[in-house]
Amino acid sequence: MVLAHTSKVVLGCVAFGIFWVLAVFPSVPFMPVGRTAGSLLGAMLMVLFRVISPEDAYAAIDLPIIGLLFGTMVVSIFLERADMFKYLGNLLQWKSRGPKDLLFRVCIVSAIASALFTNDTCCVVLTEFILKVARQNNLPPQPFLLALATSSNIGSAATPIGNPQNLVIAVESGISFGQFLLGVFPAMIVGVLTNAAILLCYFWRYLNVEPADQERGGVVSTGPEVVGDDEVTSHRFTPARMSHVSSINPDDFDCVSEPIIRSASVNGDHLRSRSVNSNANAADADMQFSIRSLRSSSMSHEMVEVSTVPVLIDGASSRKFTRTASQQRSVIIEDAPPSSPTDDEAAANGDKDKGELPEVVEKRWKVLVWKTAVYLITLGMLIALLMGLNMSWTAITAALVLLALDFTDAQACLEKVSYSLLIFFCGMFITVDGFNKTGIPNTMWELVEPYSRIDSARGVALLGLVILILSNVASNVPTVLLLGTRVAASAAAISPASERKAWLILAYVSTVAGNLTLLGSAANLIVCEQARRAQFFGYNLSFWSHLRFGVPSTIIVTAIGLLIVSSY
Repeated sequence: MVLAHTSKVVLGCVAFGIFWVLAVFPSVPFMPVGRTAGSLLGAMLMVLFRVISPEDAYAAIDLPIIGLLFGTMVVSIFLERADMFKYLGNLLQWKSRGPKDLLFRVCIVSAIASALFTNDTCCVVLTEFILKVARQNNLPPQPFLLALATSSNIGSAATPIGNPQNLVIAVESGISFGQFLLGVFPAMIVGVLTNAAILLCYFWRYLNVEPADQERGGVVSTGPEVVGDDEVTSHRFTPARMSHVSSINPDDFDCVSEPIIRSASVNGDHLRSRSVNSNANAADADMQFSIRSLRSSSMSHEMVEVSTVPVLIDGASSRKFTRTASQQRSVIIEDAPPSSPTDDEAAANGDKDKGELPEVVEKRWKVLVWKTAVYLITLGMLIALLMGLNMSWTAITAALVLLALDFTDAQACLEKVSYSLLIFFCGMFITVDGFNKTGIPNTMWELVEPYSRIDSARGVALLGLVILILSNVASNVPTVLLLGTRVAASAAAISPASERKAWLILAYVSTVAGNLTLLGSAANLIVCEQARRAQFFGYNLSFWSHLRFGVPSTIIVTAIGLLIVSSY
């Protein structure tokens, strides 16, 4: 393919360059609009500059990939609600034999979870739990955070639903779920074990525990004071956002205080469900329920801070004010003055407590049945994928069944879907397709293609190097969109088996390449940001600390994986 007209090439490069800058650096000073808006801007410029026609722009959007992304997001949301990731977190500590055993478990659990539930999801829900475990046991957080980020990336390479670039490859290549798994899973397992070994060697002296300090099978007990589970910020799952996260100071906004007097009639149903507790516990539960209700309302998308202040009257604490501050307003929830129940009321409450105990048991059974149904539907989705059914419609069907099974308005669940990520993909499809029409990617590939054929070891090594560099320069998903069809066409000239092998090499290397730098993968950024913002266990994972480990680990794991995948 020859280059297009000069004006088309120049304008196409300008549009793609703007997209690339905003995708890699979403908070650039001159236009801090984020990745999602950047992808839409690149797509719009491609159409305005007439690099691509409006009809071709619509056709460039790959709806099967969008549907597969949407379905897996909804399934992940329900799995988080069913405490799947909580159980995975508990598995990390179960009968742990010390820091090295804990590090190895983080690598294995995060890799397997990422292969099934996407790497971004795994990093969102496990980062703060891992920080908590490390801090409680007086261990440095850095090796465990690196283990989570790097193992999640490596593990996600094993399945088509592990990360977005694999979704693109699975749809474009037509490789079934089972063939994809068989081709990459061995390389993934060896890669995770190799990465764990490098982590252990790199941080060996930091993970050594003296025998005098060991308790409960080698876990250090001399760390800081243990913090209860209820004191750790609960991450109700929201899939990784593509937009840049900026800090917000609620003090910068004007607030209007609204006093709300809570009486015994407020949230009566909620208090009755907890009638087995004491009156004091019931009042605290009422307070927390009111705060949660505010957070789940229109204020739920804003920063909310809560502070509780006891008010002393005549030397005794008789009333309590809870203040919630958001970007737009603050709400003061005031406890009604406590009143002593009469004997008749106390007797009535006692009878009611006895009568409601079966209701509590029934509610627990309903929750257990619901969780079991979520797990079974997810398992059925995985079995259907292994059977070779259409991946997009399989994921969408599983998502719709879960929504119907919930027997509630689906709006609350659907609000957690990362629509910004879906829009980002739509804009990226148009932008990359327009850049392809300039002829530049094809011209550059023609220069490299004779030396990167996968029928020789040198060709496989050069192809892996090109994918590794381009994935860190242009990001992994655009790399797959730019190179996918060209690499497959070159390999198809050798044999059909070589074409499938080329797709699998592209999937593995473009995924593992994300471990090279902190900016190479969204999962890395999620771990870094979640760790920095952790409420009680904050830790700053710097760019250079990641780079010092990421470079040798990525090179070694990529080289070993290439040998295994190319021999498939």
